[in-house]
Amino acid sequence: MDTGRPAGRSQALVLLLASCLPVLGSVLLAPVLPAIQEAFASTPGASVLAPIVLTAPALLIGLTAPFAGRVVERTGRKRLLVFGLVAYGIFGTAPLWLPTLELVVASRVLVGVAEAAIMTCCTTLLADYFHGRQRQRYFGLQTVCTTVAATLFFALGGLLGNQGWRTPFWLYAASLPLALMAVRYLWEPAGRQERAGRVALAWRLLAAPIGVTLVGGLVFYTLIVELPYVLGGVGVESSATIGMISALASLATAAGAFLFTPLAHRGPGVTVTLAFLLSGIGLAVLALAPSTPLVIVGAAVTGLGNGLLLPALVTWALGRLTFAQRPRASGMWTAALFVGQFVCPLVVLALSAAISGLSSALLAIGALSFLLSVLTRAVRSTDAKPVLADG
Repeated sequence: MDTGRPAGRSQALVLLLASCLPVLGSVLLAPVLPAIQEAFASTPGASVLAPIVLTAPALLIGLTAPFAGRVVERTGRKRLLVFGLVAYGIFGTAPLWLPTLELVVASRVLVGVAEAAIMTCCTTLLADYFHGRQRQRYFGLQTVCTTVAATLFFALGGLLGNQGWRTPFWLYAASLPLALMAVRYLWEPAGRQERAGRVALAWRLLAAPIGVTLVGGLVFYTLIVELPYVLGGVGVESSATIGMISALASLATAAGAFLFTPLAHRGPGVTVTLAFLLSGIGLAVLALAPSTPLVIVGAAVTGLGNGLLLPALVTWALGRLTFAQRPRASGMWTAALFVGQFVCPLVVLALSAAISGLSSALLAIGALSFLLSVLTRAVRSTDAKPVLADG
């Protein structure tokens, strides 16, 4: 497939930076949630609505990303990405002046819709612009960038939150210069002349990676959500210490993403298998760790597996699809990942109640990760080999 002209670092930079924006929505506001709830204490149901300010975008990405894939087919990749970036800036900064908690939550719902468009377009364009080893490298860097961004945004959210709960929302305006960069540096790929909506998805190739990604999203976010509680269980109460250990886990995740590039040629039968194996081992160590040093070891091993997991899954899902199939497939892959993120704390909570505590729940999810490792290893050799040329 001919994209019309060769893509380079400028195009990759825009797409990688834009891929970080949904992470901003996930972690930026965590430090100010208590302040938001306090500010709207007189609002009925504030204790329920305030956490939704944080989680609503992830849920909306999961619900709307498949539809974003269909919209991409009709409007084009670049156009929808620019629209999503502008909408993200407008709705993301809206809480700076919105007077009620209900309106703030509504704005967060619209941010989630914009994020679905951004993630679907970014992943699709990375697959369109780059091929073979270069594509694999940028999918790995996508995980590196989002992981580093998560660490940075968490810190920024805490610092800006000291100036008031509304202040962190200013960072959502970062999407507006990115929209201008997208207009300047991106172009609509020249795909085969296939009419939108008339090309069937290759479900034989797509069903397994989408299903595995749904559970993979749960495994991936377990570390992010539960690490502070595990540290609390071994006596770590300092928020600074928790933040430092979380940052170490993020660095391990970045290292895992870098590990993907030299392993990518082995295919998902190796990369996805190894990712789930490492995550399962790490979660088991976290579940059984009696002290802080072992918690750090478990977090590092889990992070290493998580970093390898996302680029391995997206390469498995999109690597052998045609130009016309990628938008819908990218939207479905994104939806599966973020649905896994959204249900993660609910699943952990349910498991903790059903099988006697957080440690047992982490062991159960670790065992699930081991099972996925075994199942993925059984992928047929024809599916395990990556396609380095465009499909």
